[in-house]
Amino acid sequence: MSDDDAWVADDIYETIESIDSDGVKFAVRLQNVSRRYSLGKREIDALKNINLGIGMGEFVAITGASGSGKTTLLNIIGAIDYATEGRVFVMDVPIGDYDESFRATFRLANTGFIFQSYNLISTLTALENVMFPMQLTDKSLDEIQEDSLQLLERVWLAERTDHLPWQLSSGEQQRVAIARAMANDPPIILADEPTANLDSESAKMVRDLLQLLHQSGKAVIAMTHDSAIVRTKGARHLTMADGVLSSNV
Repeated sequence: MSDDDAWVADDIYETIESIDSDGVKFAVRLQNVSRRYSLGKREIDALKNINLGIGMGEFVAITGASGSGKTTLLNIIGAIDYATEGRVFVMDVPIGDYDESFRATFRLANTGFIFQSYNLISTLTALENVMFPMQLTDKSLDEIQEDSLQLLERVWLAERTDHLPWQLSSGEQQRVAIARAMANDPPIILADEPTANLDSESAKMVRDLLQLLHQSGKAVIAMTHDSAIVRTKGARHLTMADGVLSSNV
């Protein structure tokens, strides 16, 4: 990153940090959102006219068959992908109106991602993986390291800080990923099949952590096949089929 790029990133981050979460009505709001992909002469409608409002601190579990559009929806909410049609608001910000530089910094500050495949950086230790998202903050390196150590303690990995991902079990890697998702204390946690690759004990630990995040006031949005996540106390259950989102009655 050049010095000019660093100044721009710092400026964007300061602008994003100035968003007053106390005045935010919706963590996520989608208005008539569709996503269409072109494959040669074929067009695939991954999402069809989605309308959704998720309040601050709400827990939403979305179920559906593989290929139903769950991951596409999560990527659009997380500003990784763009809607083909409709409007996407995250923390009341019309995120689709901005360029990729703003969107990348915005999601770093406001969303924490938990992936099915963990997506840890293989050459970094558990501690360094958690420290990585904090680089754009104004914290000192000592502060970043101390905060990261505390996060690893919260996911019961205080003794694994210097281990590389390949030295950790699947459950431990996912807990590192959860600690990383909490790195910048984002108001929104996005989880894509967070227990799919885990044994029963590790899956329970991850479910417990998601519930703790919800209880701490985070908006948690989980795409899942795990019925125990769907049954999380206070969770709202939605279903997806062929790109259409509907309430579970």
